[in-house]
Amino acid sequence: MASNQDPSNQAPSKPLAPKEVCQFKLLAQKRFAPFFWTQFAGAANDNLFKFAFTVLVTYQLTISWLPAHMAGLVIGAVFILPYLLFSATAGQLADKYPHQLIIRRLKLLEVAIMVLAAVAFFFNWIAVLLLCIFLMGLQSTLFGPVKYAYLPLQLRPAELTGGNGMIEMGTFVAIVLGSLVGGVLIDAGSAGRIYVATGCMVLAMVGYWSSTRIPTMAATDPGLRINLNPFSETWKNLSIARQNVVVFRSVLGISWMWFVGSVLMSQFPVIAKEVLYGNTQVASLLLAVFAIGIGIGSLLCEVLSHKQVEIGLVPVGALGMSVFLVDLYFATRHLPDPGHLLSVAEFASSLANWRVMVDLLLLCLFTGLYSVPMYALVQMRSQPSHRARIIGANNILNAVFMIASAILTGLLLQWGLSIPQIFLVLALANAVVGAYVFLLVPEYLLRFVAWILTHLVYRFSIRGRENIPAAGPAILACNHVSFVDAVLLMAASPRPIYFIMDYRIFRNPVLGIIFRMAKAIPIAPQREDPAAFEAAFAKAAEALRNGDLVGIFPEGAITRDGQLQRFRRGLQKIVTDVQAEGINPPIVPMALSNLWGSFFSRIEVRDGQNVAMVKPFRRGMFSPVGLDIGPAMPSHTSPEELQKQVQALLEQAGQAQPSASA
Repeated sequence: MASNQDPSNQAPSKPLAPKEVCQFKLLAQKRFAPFFWTQFAGAANDNLFKFAFTVLVTYQLTISWLPAHMAGLVIGAVFILPYLLFSATAGQLADKYPHQLIIRRLKLLEVAIMVLAAVAFFFNWIAVLLLCIFLMGLQSTLFGPVKYAYLPLQLRPAELTGGNGMIEMGTFVAIVLGSLVGGVLIDAGSAGRIYVATGCMVLAMVGYWSSTRIPTMAATDPGLRINLNPFSETWKNLSIARQNVVVFRSVLGISWMWFVGSVLMSQFPVIAKEVLYGNTQVASLLLAVFAIGIGIGSLLCEVLSHKQVEIGLVPVGALGMSVFLVDLYFATRHLPDPGHLLSVAEFASSLANWRVMVDLLLLCLFTGLYSVPMYALVQMRSQPSHRARIIGANNILNAVFMIASAILTGLLLQWGLSIPQIFLVLALANAVVGAYVFLLVPEYLLRFVAWILTHLVYRFSIRGRENIPAAGPAILACNHVSFVDAVLLMAASPRPIYFIMDYRIFRNPVLGIIFRMAKAIPIAPQREDPAAFEAAFAKAAEALRNGDLVGIFPEGAITRDGQLQRFRRGLQKIVTDVQAEGINPPIVPMALSNLWGSFFSRIEVRDGQNVAMVKPFRRGMFSPVGLDIGPAMPSHTSPEELQKQVQALLEQAGQAQPSASA
């Protein structure tokens, strides 16, 4: 059948305008804005209080039982301890009760804690201030599962990465502002403590006011019986999280990010004073750079992922974290002692200090690229009725990692390691942990390969992404143009796809590794290997029974002339195998366009031969490639009807105007 599948002078079609809004426009919507500002005020208050208290103990007071060099670690550990003790209970509460009700009551609790802290600041009661740190940690513990369970209920799947990016950006901007204000207020002479107490109470009341604007919603599991035993419930939550391997490994990856981040955040006053020889304003400047980097990285996630949960960014983030931790070690290990504490102006006058700030900024930018997709993945793939408890399990592990971070950092300092040497240890450990997680969950590396292919090799445009089912079994049927068609479809889908692919492609030393990692299903012609033929269809049927996506190329082989070939009847066999069990998976037609003649497709050479993967730059870099996804068709659709629909998508792509990259 003739096809204008790949007109050389046409670019892929422009995506339909989605119903979802961009991440910044969420701030104008009631479903998101009040929650954002409630979270923002809470994060600012936490850090105003913690940072002011840390500076007070580090710079202004001499306390025998709380040495200055250990103050940040101790305060951080006390704040995190409730996460370890009460996260399991917090997850249950967030599943059982309406989210807006929990948030409002927690903001009232925050007001009460700040009143107690104000009294403690006035009378200089350090032990009571530590108690308030613990209580603020408890309030944050109870808020955590609500925070991350709320977003998937209010945002569409394509908005989830952007929404998480906004929350992460807002959180770290709040850290900046809270820490800066805390440092300035506590440094304002004898009245500094009163200023800090007043600022904390004002932020608590602003947070409560904003929480009253959060829309009402139903509880996700109102019949849940609360188990008050934190130990048994913690084990139960961890068991729930472990049921989904990808989710649980992602939770571990998030916890590792907090391990690394807590070392930096708890040590900023000490880093500023003992490594960079700066005053309290320099410590605040470092926090500002830290938060700005996280914010930029978090916002970049939506830009780089094009409105889907793109975990291919996670390896990019992990690599960047290690690179800039190493350079931070080299940048700080031999800084000269000026003999006095530097002001911000004096600090900024040194080129060496600018290198430190750039390293810190880029380290945090890559941390944002690392963390936001992981959070979005956990939210998207967790069962809604158990989502808050899984997030509770995440918070438990975060707490364990952060407390372990504080303990190990303290031990390393006691054993004589310098802070720059700790940066180097973190860099090496991050590389090892990253490699371990990505080998355990190959999906991260696969999505990384897909991201590279669709951003650096091709300029990939997608139309109709919303036609891929967000849940449940489905068959994705696409024309077959190149050896990387499966990788391109992988990049377009927020869910994993189990591909049925010609067994010969697995012989390629590079692509074979990729497709084995993707758990692709090799298929051989029935006349050549009947057992392998039947095994392939059995595995495809099993994937559909499990509610997964199955990808198939009905032509049976890569096109040799750039035209659409006759669709074979293997797809009908897959459908027939599961229909007997009452499963009727929809068939989603897909059409790759403008791919013929690229490096990974075949191309006609002399003597009528067709070869692939020769002359890598024969179409240049960033060659435009398109994917059009049509509405789902019923499972009884014949191969001829499906072929007509794919043909129509190809013709539509050929007539479209050039589109923006997706």
